[in-house]
Amino acid sequence: MDEKQGISVAESVGGEFFLVDVIDRKAVQDWIEAVYKQFSQIDVLINNAGVLRDGQLVKFKEGQQVSQMSEADFDLVINVNLKGVFNCTQAVAPYMIKQGAGVILNATSVVGLDGNFGQTNYVATKAGVVGMTKVWAREFGRYGVRVNAIAPGFIATEMVQAMPEKILIGMASRTPLKRMGDPREVANAYLFLASEEASFISGAVLRVDGGIVIGT
Repeated sequence: MDEKQGISVAESVGGEFFLVDVIDRKAVQDWIEAVYKQFSQIDVLINNAGVLRDGQLVKFKEGQQVSQMSEADFDLVINVNLKGVFNCTQAVAPYMIKQGAGVILNATSVVGLDGNFGQTNYVATKAGVVGMTKVWAREFGRYGVRVNAIAPGFIATEMVQAMPEKILIGMASRTPLKRMGDPREVANAYLFLASEEASFISGAVLRVDGGIVIGT
């Protein structure tokens, strides 16, 4: 989501938009403090920032190594997708603990559970998010704070729909329900886990993937 779109969405629901670099711990802390100052409580945190820098760990062709994943690409994905989740949760948790309630929802992926070709860095972050989710559910549960994760499969976002039709058909054919997910279906999963309807669910990873198992 770009800044203009973010402001528009926030205004439509009577909220406020903040543009924050999740890698920057000070920026994250300043953002959380500003939100708390304005609303006097923080009920839900959704850790959804993420980037991709795909590539094989080492790539061979005709018996010769032709490329490898760069350290810069590995570090960027780790910093945004994993450390960003750490930064935001560590900044929010004290407020939720003090108020005795809150929900933290982390965006993982089916590839974090199943692995995926050419995504060493991305898979490492999403598997790490699953692990952190389970740790935080144990640490924060005594304070009334629930922590869960959602693992989407192939979802027809604007970015995905811009891909060549052949790739889109392949995604759908690999999914047992024979279609890609709609973004609203993922949003509904977040809405459920954030609500009181999920009041006894914590430490869970909910797959929203049409039944797919990556690699089969």
